[in-house]
Amino acid sequence: MEAVITPARQLIGEVDIPGDKSISHRGVMLGSLAKGTTRITHFLTGEDCLNTIKAFQSMGVSIETNINSRNETEVIITGKGLHGLNKPASTIDVGNSGTTARLLSGILAGQSFSSVLDGDASLRKRPMGRVVEPLAKMGAIIHANDGKLPLNIYGSELHGIEYSLPVASAQVKSAIILAALYADSPAVIHQNALSRDHTEIMINFFGGKVETRDLSIHAHPVNELYARDLYVPGDISSAAFFITAALLVPNSRITMKKVGINPTRTGILDVYRQMGADIKVENIDYANGEPMGDLTASYSLLRGVEIEGAMIPRLIDEIPIIALAASQAHGTTVIRDAAELKVKESNRIDMVVRTLRTLGADIEATEDGMVIHGPAPLTGNIVSCGMDHRIAMMAAIAGLIARDRTIIADSQWVDISFPGFFNAIERLK
Repeated sequence: MEAVITPARQLIGEVDIPGDKSISHRGVMLGSLAKGTTRITHFLTGEDCLNTIKAFQSMGVSIETNINSRNETEVIITGKGLHGLNKPASTIDVGNSGTTARLLSGILAGQSFSSVLDGDASLRKRPMGRVVEPLAKMGAIIHANDGKLPLNIYGSELHGIEYSLPVASAQVKSAIILAALYADSPAVIHQNALSRDHTEIMINFFGGKVETRDLSIHAHPVNELYARDLYVPGDISSAAFFITAALLVPNSRITMKKVGINPTRTGILDVYRQMGADIKVENIDYANGEPMGDLTASYSLLRGVEIEGAMIPRLIDEIPIIALAASQAHGTTVIRDAAELKVKESNRIDMVVRTLRTLGADIEATEDGMVIHGPAPLTGNIVSCGMDHRIAMMAAIAGLIARDRTIIADSQWVDISFPGFFNAIERLK
């Protein structure tokens, strides 16, 4: 599907940011494993999260969706209990969702049945060995296809382990934490930097026990989890595109309400403020242990910065849009320690550099990041996102400040995380 983006003179208004993708995934998983009925409000109806729903429906969980009076998607899950899942009748196909594949691996490893986990052509290229290795140390029996999907998982007795993560990965640690629910002793996970902690927060909210001490996590087995109602804050990774649009398009101001501001996810706010951005956070509140607030971003003159080290896991998904902002900042921006970008939905180092160069940016790839010189005038062109939703959205925001039209040849991938994204842009013009 093709999308055409034309330059914007000004962007003013309010955007309803879809529910957080990470929290939506985990809500379905833990609601399915809990005893009782869980109701999730403001759920993200993107393709990835719908694939998580389908995965648990295939294991006998009753999951219904409807639209409430505030036009928010609600998901009602009748949980099966921690040991109530049924053997799926066929392969569990998670589509393009790496989160579903990796987290579900931890759950399936502790079941009493065997299962096969697979995904689409893009997901089959992404590494799963980083999850298989620690799960195998816990006693899981998993046969992988050269470290990739499909995975044949044979339910087995699991044991607690002490494990040091080679990279700061929320998906890997979450797989271990979820497997530890079924283990005969606690698992201890050592991180080299903080990554998003939604799994830890939500398991405790559902009655489990996960303790965090500095960079170490102690995940305990449980006998049962108990259903809870959840509200999903707006996804800051989706808000990032409209924050950036407001910063880059002259005379713009955009407000986004009830956006998640978990400190493990707000690296983009810290970096943008270092760059000179005008971003306000107001009306801070909490939902299911997750902080959220109203964000307002206004047009700003930006300057180049260096982004590296412990900051990277706090903004790893936002690096594509930060790179666009850096292309319009005065001076040089250097992004380091971000080799993890190579194993996302695409090789995001290559895709960001290629896409922004096509539009006229002065940007070059490095082994673990990129160097961007700004400001550089952009000119519209035809771009392809390579099946990566964040690249497509980055290109769309670039099109708002580029001369002439920008055409995104495969814009349908945006629906993975932000259904209605292009309509939201048009309403602000």
